[in-house]
Amino acid sequence: MMSEEIFSRVMEGLRAFSPVPTVFFGGFGEPLFHPSIIEMVRQAKSLGTSVELITNATLLTKELSLALIEAGLDMLWVSLDGATPESYADIRLGAALPQVLENLAHFREAIYATGSIADCFFVPKTQLGIVFVAMKRNIADLPAVIDIGREFGAERFLVTNVLPYTKDMIDETLYNRAVGDSSSRYLSLPRMDVDEVTYTPIYQTVRKFNGTWPGSDSENMRNRCPFIASGSGAIRWDGSLSPCLPLLHDYVSYLSYLSDSGERFSRRWAIGNVMERSLSDLWNTPEHLAFRGRVQAFDFALCTSCGGCEMQEKNEEDCFYNEFPTCGGCLWAQGVIQCP
Repeated sequence: MMSEEIFSRVMEGLRAFSPVPTVFFGGFGEPLFHPSIIEMVRQAKSLGTSVELITNATLLTKELSLALIEAGLDMLWVSLDGATPESYADIRLGAALPQVLENLAHFREAIYATGSIADCFFVPKTQLGIVFVAMKRNIADLPAVIDIGREFGAERFLVTNVLPYTKDMIDETLYNRAVGDSSSRYLSLPRMDVDEVTYTPIYQTVRKFNGTWPGSDSENMRNRCPFIASGSGAIRWDGSLSPCLPLLHDYVSYLSYLSDSGERFSRRWAIGNVMERSLSDLWNTPEHLAFRGRVQAFDFALCTSCGGCEMQEKNEEDCFYNEFPTCGGCLWAQGVIQCP
């Protein structure tokens, strides 16, 4: 939905940064649905930076695959949440796995058609990554999804938990205790309960990479904002800039650790709009810089592990006297939800 005018302002704003940050097309929505996505990728790549995009691959035709690669896309992330037509349709609400796999085959062909050979090694212009949203109903498919990804040449894999946007999805979550964690060079797993539902698929998956059980660095995923730590920001379709993806939109989620309804409202926070001020001006506003410093220190009440109070139900304030926006209840900052 982003207009050409707004996108041009974003590109103009990025030129003021050195080095130019990675440009990632994603968030809430399907990037390949935008009629100008190829030209947008091409313009972003012309800045001399890395360009990534995430898709469910239902629109990834043979022609579009080749066009994305030729436009300079460095990394294509594909959401793949099931290994069988039945489980995939259950998660994706009708999206057909055979068609997605056919599209991935087209993309693999395009990779080989456009790559080169250097020092006897094949060098692809664009890499493929697989993202898996883990739930009770599909976690058993994880090892098979890894195999499917490898079959199509995926070099990176990321597993994230689901964030329930409806109350009935609470029962699908796998992080009521969030005691498991694993990270390796090629595979990233979120904090997740290790129990009779998750033990076998996680064990089988980790064995496919380095044969080790969840690592010892799980505490490093707590109280750490992956967006602030990586120096990223999020720009919405209307040109508004937020510090992170969770603050880009208003939304309601449903969390098992909350009492009563389990409902939590997250209010968006926009620093400003690129149509009114330059991106560099917005980035360097005192309010924005102060917020980033506050998040890096992460002196927030830990709402995800607290006994419970009404402050948990919003991101407005917390019992440490922090004012909006507060981040103690953010599941991204606890390593539960992950983004590429």
